[in-house]
Amino acid sequence: MLHNEIWISLSRYWTGKFKNSIDVKGLEFDQVDRERNWDDQILLNGILFYLGSGIKAFGTSHLPLCQIDGILTTVLIHAGPVEFLYYWFHRALHHDYLYSRYHSHHHSSIVTEPITAVIHPFAEHIIYFMLFAIPMVATLLAGTASVVSITGYLTYVDFMNNLGHCNYELIPKWVISLFPPLKYLTYTPSFHSLHHTQFRTNYSLFMPLYDYIYGTMDKSTDELYETSLKREAESLDVLHLTHLTTPESIYHLRLGFTPLASRPLTSKWYLWLIWPATLWSMMVTWLYGRTFVVERHRYSKLRLQTWAIPKYSIQYFLQSQKKSISSLIEDAILDAEERGAKVLSLGLLNRQGEELNRYGEVYVERNPKLNVKIVDGSSLAVAVVLNSIPKGTNQVVLRGKLTKVAYALAFTLCQRGVEVVTLHEHEYLKLKKWLNNESESNLVLSRDYAQKNWLPRRVMSAWRIAAIVHALEGWKEHECGLYTMSDVEKVWQASLGHGFQPLVFPTQF
Repeated sequence: MLHNEIWISLSRYWTGKFKNSIDVKGLEFDQVDRERNWDDQILLNGILFYLGSGIKAFGTSHLPLCQIDGILTTVLIHAGPVEFLYYWFHRALHHDYLYSRYHSHHHSSIVTEPITAVIHPFAEHIIYFMLFAIPMVATLLAGTASVVSITGYLTYVDFMNNLGHCNYELIPKWVISLFPPLKYLTYTPSFHSLHHTQFRTNYSLFMPLYDYIYGTMDKSTDELYETSLKREAESLDVLHLTHLTTPESIYHLRLGFTPLASRPLTSKWYLWLIWPATLWSMMVTWLYGRTFVVERHRYSKLRLQTWAIPKYSIQYFLQSQKKSISSLIEDAILDAEERGAKVLSLGLLNRQGEELNRYGEVYVERNPKLNVKIVDGSSLAVAVVLNSIPKGTNQVVLRGKLTKVAYALAFTLCQRGVEVVTLHEHEYLKLKKWLNNESESNLVLSRDYAQKNWLPRRVMSAWRIAAIVHALEGWKEHECGLYTMSDVEKVWQASLGHGFQPLVFPTQF
């Protein structure tokens, strides 16, 4: 399980960077859910381990550590009977009758991930187990089996399955050039990726030899292999810059634990059991000290990416960390500039007032020739809140830290004749300085009124959407700084025009 999880995380990290990716299309939640909820292999393995624990046949309780003849026998049997039988069984599965009833479930995943390798109907798993058992049973019967031959073979099968479905070409060309027959003896990730897109070619298990023999080798195999190796990191249009929140938030990123990554952040009891791993991830994050790619998407014709600053929320409140955080943000902005980004949005605590970066304004001042437009998203955040307030409301209580958004909300509401109530005198005095004489009467100080959750699926923050809309509209100005804000109504209408809708929460009375 740990081996598979490492493969999945690495695959998502590699494909997020785009370089050497094979199929560049994105994943849908339907595929993620289908693959996470398919437990046929787990059930079969549980049954087999249970049965195996009660059977001590063939002298399995006294296996030697290593026997060379057993290892060679395992290699030859796999290359011969196992690969041959699998090839023809796989071709049979692509017959209309069997494909529609069984194998189509596996091929529902066009863009593969390592976990795709084990998403098969139960009947297929039984056949695969019988095939992979041939070398092990044969060596046990011959008395040449060893711990190395059996565990090594199982590890090989697991490794090659994950390799073939990782959607990232990682076998360098010089390896095959150094030993040309290798192209017949081991497949590449691009080889098997073609099978998932073309369906009727590249049937072999791990050795393409049988596709060459029987004429089912896809003609574009070599071309896709070389194209994938040459694929460079993708240029981008819009970048969203976020950061880690809590130590366990690393597991909820796309490259984290797959059962958690596709769902909003919730506390899980078992995360406390892996605190050593969490501590290790914190150390790696601290030592690595570089912004990393979290995910990439497409919206309309825009290429979107999300990068994460390797800092936790608590570090943003430490004076000793502010300089390094600001430096990381600026480096990310300049890197995005080199990658061709048009707009960059600052997420979570990456946008702050005087205490960090004046909502991104300091980076514009330091880099006056900056082409990428920095957007803090304040105007859209204000628009979303204003348009979420029910019509006829005559009083709003303003709570929390006074940010740029809070000031703009108070100003706009007071201008509209809505009474804005604050709970603390220092907040009241600060807001009062922002208001003109006509609006000031709608600001009230009252003492009578008695963590951020991660967003659900298919929902983005207003700050991130603001950057996307900024790019779609082709606006050329920055929206950052203590006093700079785009026209609220203009941004709101543009967002609606591009299909974005506010998230509606049920109102409780």
